[in-house]
Amino acid sequence: EDALVFASGMGAISAAILANVQAGSHVVCVDSPYSWTKNLLQDYLPRFGVTATFVDGKEVSLIEEAIQDNTTLLYLESPNSLTFELQDIRACAELARRRGLVSILDNSYSSPIFQRPLSMGIDIAVHSGTKYLNGHSDVVMGVLCTSKAMAQKIFEGEYMTMGGILPPHDAALAIRGLRTLELRMKRCYESGLEVARYLEQHPKVERVIHPLLPSFPQYQLAKKQMEGAGGLFSFYLQADSLEKAEAFFNHLDRFLLAVSWGGHESLVLPAVAFYNIPGGGAPTMPWNLVRLYIGLEDPQWLIEGLERALAQV
Repeated sequence: EDALVFASGMGAISAAILANVQAGSHVVCVDSPYSWTKNLLQDYLPRFGVTATFVDGKEVSLIEEAIQDNTTLLYLESPNSLTFELQDIRACAELARRRGLVSILDNSYSSPIFQRPLSMGIDIAVHSGTKYLNGHSDVVMGVLCTSKAMAQKIFEGEYMTMGGILPPHDAALAIRGLRTLELRMKRCYESGLEVARYLEQHPKVERVIHPLLPSFPQYQLAKKQMEGAGGLFSFYLQADSLEKAEAFFNHLDRFLLAVSWGGHESLVLPAVAFYNIPGGGAPTMPWNLVRLYIGLEDPQWLIEGLERALAQV
């Protein structure tokens, strides 16, 4: 029914969460959300008397078991943006309604082109508009979609109070991006699948994680609630040393090294880049994990680059 735009994805996420908790509230959240969402729930909000339980969202029964008398909010992210676990959105929305909880789902991975959580019963959908919605890697923004009543509540509260309002020029750039959203999403989806299928049969690749490959453990659920998957997926290198993984990345010259996604250019996020960082702490990702974003380039051109880099492993 309505939407609000913010100066970042975390601005939208924070507003959606803060509008539906107070001191003494409890939140049930999937165990692998966007890292800064987890930081908000795990480290920041407990300072104000709000607690959270993180559960394996693949099992609705585990979500229900985590609900407490003071639970007010269910937070989902389906799929997430690294290992792409799904939740059964309709079942989770029905559970939230039955238990009197507000449900939020981060829909950044799919965009509204390929997944529409509000039509499945979710109360609030949030997006990192920085990614596909803007689509040109030149705006940082967030979007919150919900009912008119909830949007008004958040507008009068967190939106105006916290001040994370999108500047006018960024809003104009985002409108430009939305005009080509459907075309870009379909191109990224088709090219992403082509590259993922190539990698799946390559002897130097251990496993590919793509929600719409038949090998994906939740493939049937993905087909049920998603109409496509954009260009983001991960895979594990068949490499027996950190040095061999580094050799792959050092020869991967057709992908930019970057943490974001959703623009015109293809990107790589290698877990090995988080190793051996002075003062960086222990990485939580396996060193042979690679996340690729397939943009608008010719997929065969990207495959040629991957072939050369994989030859170094």
